[in-house]
Amino acid sequence: MTDLSAPPVGQPAAGSPFIATKIAESVYARDSTLTGLDEFHRWFGDVARRSPCEVRPIPLDDLVGWHSDPVTGDLVHDSGRFFRVEGLDVHIPDHPVPRWNQPIINQSEIGILGILVKEFDGVLHCLMQAKVEPGNVNGFQLSPTVQATRSNYTRVHRGRAVPYLEYFLGQGRGRLITDVRQSEQGSWFYRKRNRNMVVWVEEDVELLDGFRWLTLGQVHQLLGEDDLVNMDARTVLSCLPFSGAAPLTPLAAGDEGFHPALARSCGGAGGSRHTVDDILRWITEVRSRSEVTTARLPLNRLDRWHRTEYAVTHETGRFFDLVAVDVLAGGREVKHWSQPMIKPCDTGVVAFLVKRIDGVLHALVHALVEPGYLDVAELSPTVQCTPVNFDHLPAEARPMFLDEVLNAPPERIRYDVVLSEEGGRFFHARNRYMIVEAEQETEPGHPDFRWMTVHQLVELLRHSHYVNIQARSLVACLHSLSGQPSAA
Repeated sequence: MTDLSAPPVGQPAAGSPFIATKIAESVYARDSTLTGLDEFHRWFGDVARRSPCEVRPIPLDDLVGWHSDPVTGDLVHDSGRFFRVEGLDVHIPDHPVPRWNQPIINQSEIGILGILVKEFDGVLHCLMQAKVEPGNVNGFQLSPTVQATRSNYTRVHRGRAVPYLEYFLGQGRGRLITDVRQSEQGSWFYRKRNRNMVVWVEEDVELLDGFRWLTLGQVHQLLGEDDLVNMDARTVLSCLPFSGAAPLTPLAAGDEGFHPALARSCGGAGGSRHTVDDILRWITEVRSRSEVTTARLPLNRLDRWHRTEYAVTHETGRFFDLVAVDVLAGGREVKHWSQPMIKPCDTGVVAFLVKRIDGVLHALVHALVEPGYLDVAELSPTVQCTPVNFDHLPAEARPMFLDEVLNAPPERIRYDVVLSEEGGRFFHARNRYMIVEAEQETEPGHPDFRWMTVHQLVELLRHSHYVNIQARSLVACLHSLSGQPSAA
């Protein structure tokens, strides 16, 4: 039975010392009496073998259940649900490229990304799912308990019901730990948001095929493997009211190594370069002075984009293509369907530069303007780009700090893993996620960058539209380093 010091059922628990301690204990639990990691990998491989996924490119006109609007050329589902692909005209006067237009996904409905957590032998475990997505480079990846759009969980597709959904709708059947709407990629989605939820249950939960209970420590170890923990799992994990290992680990006052600095950063111990109030004022100032004008356009009226039999593509071959795929997949609510997807031209780079400031680790965040955001700008990683997209632009357009990240010596690279983006909408979209210690003299020198602690980022994650999807993934990656053995 849960300790009486725990928050009452149905009340958000962010900031609770009880929850912070339980999360920290789970972070340190790098093994479990339920499933060891060797067993997990055998199970995960078996699920993939039993439920193969076949994805093949098809002509845009061969999409089943979709049609091109005869007037606009927009790709629209016959039901009017799920999403549509349309055009967007963008004008940002201070941007290296001040005006452009592009295809963009408009998905107005709010989906649910939810993780169920429960104690076993006194240790908090997460119920994770082996889920296949058509855009994943390797088919199956580790996903939240529930990962579903409103159209999916209301069964517009007439498929099977979404397992465990009842824990995340209405009053639910457990203690609500996290519940916040967060944005997704502002360059490929138009104002898309999903509900990120964590629910703690005490009742017995039937373990269905394709699901496993794992400690946070085990999930964090899996975050060290390429293309394994999916984007939706990472964003939910980042929204946990995480205070790092600090509640369980006494820190020597003079120990300024990387691991103690990270623990202080996660737990809020020690100072920060800027207060949260200063950060909030800075974000508001960036949003207020940034001129961003967007206008939705018919897909067939985009400049420099051309529709071929198999794709809508930019005339330079850069950025991304809009493609169509036919999918045959096991382990899904619907086994056969087709859909449009965005296919990026190359692997991107997503990185935080981090620095120890007075013994506390800080990350250099960028208040980045993107056309699909609901509120102009969100906090992004230090570097977030696809480098080849800048090869044709003048040197001054090259993203700040990109070369420092790419040229960092091995001893300054703390995390370096290739992770996939949303496999339900993007085809083989992958980014190299990096955490790199900056040269100590590194200062932003630009009004759109600030040093922030991990604790400050987590505090803002209690609210919507402050921290973007790429930065949330990196917050989860930083958390995954906190349970590792001490590093210099």
